[in-house]
Amino acid sequence: MHQLAIALHLEGHLVSGSDDEIFDPALSNLRRYNLVHENYFWDSDKISEDIDLVILGMHARNDNPELIKAKEIGLDVVSFPEYIYRRSRNKKRVVIGGSHGKTTITSMIMHVLRECGRPFDYLVGSRVRGFDVMVSLDESNDAIVIEGDEYLSSCLDPRPKFHHYHPDIAVVSGIEWDHINVFPVFEQYVDAFRTYVNSVPAGGSIIYCNTDENVAALMGEYGGQAEKVPYEAVPYEIDNNEVKVFCGVVPIAVNVFGEHNMLNMSAAFEVCRRLGISDESFFSAIAGFEGAARRLENIHESDGLRIFRDFAHAPSKLKATVKAVKTRYPDDLLLAVFELHTFSSMNREFLTHYASALDLADVAAVYFSPHAFDLKKLKAFTAAEIREGFNRRDITVLNEPESLLEFVAENMKKPVSILLMSSGNFDNANFDRIPLLNK
Repeated sequence: MHQLAIALHLEGHLVSGSDDEIFDPALSNLRRYNLVHENYFWDSDKISEDIDLVILGMHARNDNPELIKAKEIGLDVVSFPEYIYRRSRNKKRVVIGGSHGKTTITSMIMHVLRECGRPFDYLVGSRVRGFDVMVSLDESNDAIVIEGDEYLSSCLDPRPKFHHYHPDIAVVSGIEWDHINVFPVFEQYVDAFRTYVNSVPAGGSIIYCNTDENVAALMGEYGGQAEKVPYEAVPYEIDNNEVKVFCGVVPIAVNVFGEHNMLNMSAAFEVCRRLGISDESFFSAIAGFEGAARRLENIHESDGLRIFRDFAHAPSKLKATVKAVKTRYPDDLLLAVFELHTFSSMNREFLTHYASALDLADVAAVYFSPHAFDLKKLKAFTAAEIREGFNRRDITVLNEPESLLEFVAENMKKPVSILLMSSGNFDNANFDRIPLLNK
């Protein structure tokens, strides 16, 4: 939401917003554009008849005082995805959906299109090198690349966000049960994707990961008229810690690694083909792609120490990310830390899905903030529950940023790869201190 506020501000609109609490990086990003006021909390007095449009995020509930006032005085209230569709209804819409890989696939497409000189609009869920903002809307562009979230649109509109976008080209990167607070049954979660793929018109394309069992089953029953484009991982090799993909006669060195990223690259390749990018141009451009922020992002490397940040939070993504680092750097000690942050990961009934997710890590820890459990009105796990859920008795359980840094210092035996996985921020732990901890 805050990135849309920035995009509209840059277009010249007068933009204001409210929340109950704003965290970094959103807070810093908004301050950079002078879009945060000291009193940013919800207040019905901020709503007046001279407001042209209210864009409603999922975090605001039906009893929100600003929403109540906006409805009372008849303001135009739309959800975030509704607004994105309004601005893109006359464009070719590329939507990247799936339980994982959405941000990386979207970022890869953005990078290639930019390198090939193709103008486009975009909506992406993370910072991408070379792009100043994460949302860009320009009436002169004829295409938009949208990271399509399956979470619900707003308290007034319980449809998944990607149901609003009506894609001409749709990607399904994977289906793994998530967001159990709004999809309490797995089949409900699958239904969200079923509606998504059925929204692609005849003449459109559905690009899907054929190695994902749930996706393959969904597409096996698909009876629509859109083009079906299955994909598998781009062939690759790791030679002396360098990753090379095979796309022709000569292998091309790339910066991303891991089987899951080779799948992401294949999806991006099929999308770009349908946007008129030649195979040669795609691979020439993708060689320079350095990844999206917090997607296996290398935040430090020196003297036998590598530190990676990753957004992994679903069980399969944890496994894939840990495996990717262990496979590329087999001689390193792999120290992996995962933060419980999403509702699903903090749910007792779901915890067993994480069994064996950290098995390939030489040293493993799980971090959680008791305050985060309080905010979600959940009872915090005991250390024993976490060890049982992950099926690993030597997992260290941590609750404070300082104890996290102490744990890293005590276990950092070089050469070491430190993998920090979270959709949160580890309570703002200062990871810049890690390289100094054992000096």
